[in-house]
Amino acid sequence: MLKKKGTILSVREDLRVLDCTIRDGGLVNNFHFSDDFVRKVYETCVASGVDYMEIGKNNSPKLMSEEEFGPWNFCKEEDIRRIVGENNTDMKIAVMSDIGRTVKDELLPKKDSVVDMVRIAAYAHQIPEAVELIEDAHSKGYETTINIMAISKLFESEIDEVLDTVSKTPVDVIYVVDSFGTFYPEQIRMLTEKYLDIAEKTGKKIGIHAHNNMQLAYANTIEAMIYGTSFLDATISGLGRGAGNCPLELLVGFLKNPKYKLEPLLKFIQEEIVPLEKELDWGYSIPYMITGQLNEHPRSAMKARAEGDTNYVKFYNSLLDAQQ
Repeated sequence: MLKKKGTILSVREDLRVLDCTIRDGGLVNNFHFSDDFVRKVYETCVASGVDYMEIGKNNSPKLMSEEEFGPWNFCKEEDIRRIVGENNTDMKIAVMSDIGRTVKDELLPKKDSVVDMVRIAAYAHQIPEAVELIEDAHSKGYETTINIMAISKLFESEIDEVLDTVSKTPVDVIYVVDSFGTFYPEQIRMLTEKYLDIAEKTGKKIGIHAHNNMQLAYANTIEAMIYGTSFLDATISGLGRGAGNCPLELLVGFLKNPKYKLEPLLKFIQEEIVPLEKELDWGYSIPYMITGQLNEHPRSAMKARAEGDTNYVKFYNSLLDAQQ
């Protein structure tokens, strides 16, 4: 809602809030959410004024097991319509494509789908495949984003090369992604300025997708927004892989825009998230903090949490030794 211009804050009309609760939250339970839960997330997002809801991934059943993963890992058209119908609301529906797990020929033309946006998640070495998916989705009539993963592991020259490549595609939004929750606000500011430099030359928008390993997902999202980012990702109660994401209720509370409503989110949290917290493990913890500080993938922290390992000193030193 606000953009920094020197020391003056002015109203922003370009902001879009994107809810990732089912997609990022699905990484906690292999996308085994009930229809009732997904429908309630959808209804809550609509009532809260959210601009986009990412309802899951559109990975291919030919490449991943439908026994191991629930329907929101595949987002078949009939499953989405079972939840949203024709989606006669102002909120748009998004899905995410993973490189190597998506078959582009399975993506319907936009005219045959209630999906509005296809988000492509790719590591730097996967950018050629990502470009193919972007071009295919655009040719079929979808909005698109590119979520460039694990940029905290890249050299600046590598980031520049990736940005140069994706800026030449028809992609609508290029995302700054803090995959490991390792960035501080000043780093987010510098990355945002780098991405925005590309955006201003090409007419793209910039997004932010932050993880909460060091309790900075919300702060980093606000920092990116102040410096010009338009698309803001968040999840209800931070539900997401490992340490989770920027909490949607915090973001909506910050955006003093009457379009966005906090009460529907609070109602959903008290009725659905409170009991879910007894079943699933996500959110800030010491192992996730350690992987964030050491710029490591949270898989080792997830393993420690699953095993109930609270020997944090040993965990910390084992990661340090592995980095030597």
